[in-house]
Amino acid sequence: MGLLQRIVKNEAMKKDPPEIYGWRIFAITFSACFGGMLFGWDIGAIGGIIVMPDFMAKYGLNSASAAATLTSNIVSSLQAGCFVGSLGAYYVTDRWGRRPSLIAAAIITIAGIAIQAASSGHVSALYVGRVVAGVGVGAASMLTPLYVSENAPRAIRGALTGGYQLFIATGVMLSFWVNYGSLKNGTGNITWQLPLALQGLPAVCLLIGIFFCKESPRWLARQDNWERATEVICLVTNLPADHPYVRNELEEMAEQLEMERRLIGGATFWDLQREMWTIKGNRNRALISIGIMICQQMTGTNAINYYSPTIFNNLGVKGPQAGLFATGIYGLVKMITCMIFLLFAADSLGRRRSLLWTSIAQGCAMYVIGFYVRFEPPIKGQPIPPVGYFALSCIFLFAAFFQFGWGPCCWIFVSEIPTARLRAMNVALAAATQWLFNFVVAQAVPHMLKTVGSHGYGTYFIFGSFCFGMFWFVWFFVPETKGLSLEKMDEIFGVTETSKLMGDEEAHSIGSGPKVQEKTAPTVHQETVAKTG
Repeated sequence: MGLLQRIVKNEAMKKDPPEIYGWRIFAITFSACFGGMLFGWDIGAIGGIIVMPDFMAKYGLNSASAAATLTSNIVSSLQAGCFVGSLGAYYVTDRWGRRPSLIAAAIITIAGIAIQAASSGHVSALYVGRVVAGVGVGAASMLTPLYVSENAPRAIRGALTGGYQLFIATGVMLSFWVNYGSLKNGTGNITWQLPLALQGLPAVCLLIGIFFCKESPRWLARQDNWERATEVICLVTNLPADHPYVRNELEEMAEQLEMERRLIGGATFWDLQREMWTIKGNRNRALISIGIMICQQMTGTNAINYYSPTIFNNLGVKGPQAGLFATGIYGLVKMITCMIFLLFAADSLGRRRSLLWTSIAQGCAMYVIGFYVRFEPPIKGQPIPPVGYFALSCIFLFAAFFQFGWGPCCWIFVSEIPTARLRAMNVALAAATQWLFNFVVAQAVPHMLKTVGSHGYGTYFIFGSFCFGMFWFVWFFVPETKGLSLEKMDEIFGVTETSKLMGDEEAHSIGSGPKVQEKTAPTVHQETVAKTG
């Protein structure tokens, strides 16, 4: 606890009891975040696999005319499944819970990866396997930050939810080195079959880890299962049911749920849609979540993740092995810088400032690469010039900047700002948006590198310009949320005031309304403590 107090600087860390930072919350986070490694491992694996000579020969990628289209289809078929999975997971997780949904996502992913590894040159089978795996990966991308944020203490929620991005970066890094080792030491089809099959390792870890975890207490509260919700909070926080911290958590949950029911009333799909889109504070949260995920993809990060060997080759790094080695270093930089951000900045510097400064830094890095490719492109057979090495270093700097802002902060933000009843729907909407624009990037980049200027220099200027534009989006629309409980987000977006106004109207019309409403949340809580104390 002493270490956390020295690292994390916010008011919640000073006020909340030290017992809540026990091993259980870190074990829950670690287990769930293998859902992020599913995504990261695929990003890194497929980008290296598609440039392996044996894979190219097996799947007919040696023809230059068909290579760009076939490559983009192979890469982006996963995103199609992810889009479906992230949206479908909303219904499943709200109906049956976060934990069973994560288990199902892991099983579906394992099935899809098995089909990919057994495709043996059949492109159609590879497509099917990637779509099926995508359903599981997309579901996990929505469920992991949702589940972690609903369990995490407010003081370190940013670091724990951002663990999803750390596991993405770790998966990217591990898959890059698996690709490099497989190509260097393997022969024949095993060079690409082994990396494809090992994509299933994070799914197995997710399945085993989540099996031993508990359901989200906030989902249990939504089901009016207050006794079980109290038991889970007590277990995770290491506190008794009558402790003020536990009582306050339960009261805030009950008050928020009651406020949301007062605003709309029912809990059907269309009731929740009305709650999301007709109430200004909720609508703003949904639109900001969509916008921030579009921005994340328009940084160009997944252009580099998916096609890094090709991009390094265009910048003068020759040969599949050299490209995969440079890609491995790129993955290592991403993982280390993400870890540093989560430890020292996520809950101290905060979300807003991190997004602001990295927008400018990423744009500058992309522009440097673009100017190099435009004015002094690498010449075949010639050594890389000094300015070329500076441009290559900007690829690694871009990775570091992304992990200090737009990588982890987007997932943290979209999972913490929604109301309790709309959290799953909001995160599903954000995740689906991310996968939709991920698909666009995966489809477009191979063609952009061939057609947008000589050597594709315009690609870097396009992504760099998007990065500069994101600064203004954050400046005008993204508030700071570090150190706040999930239930306090309503105050930032004005929903609490809307609820109070409606409550006052009810009071004026029926006289005794406010007294009943004030008693609702404490009554629920007192009954719960009596049962579990």
